Amino acid sequence: MGRKFIDCRAFPSEMNCSLTIIADTERELVDAAVQHAVAVHGHQDTPELRDQIRGAIKDGMPPEEAPSRAV
Repeated sequence: MGRKFIDCRAFPSEMNCSLTIIADTERELVDAAVQHAVAVHGHQDTPELRDQIRGAIKDGMPPEEAPSRAV
């Protein structure tokens, strides 16, 4: 089982958030990313948000260079 990550730099935000969250399991990663999205970005913890986060998970380790932001 490899590492998984989600990179806030890939998403548009007013604060240009640069946080990357890395975990060994999808569940742990989704839970941490939801906590971040709610606390920092003001999102609501909904099934839709969790689905969006699951869809943005990548395998491996994040690149040092910031990815281009989604539209």
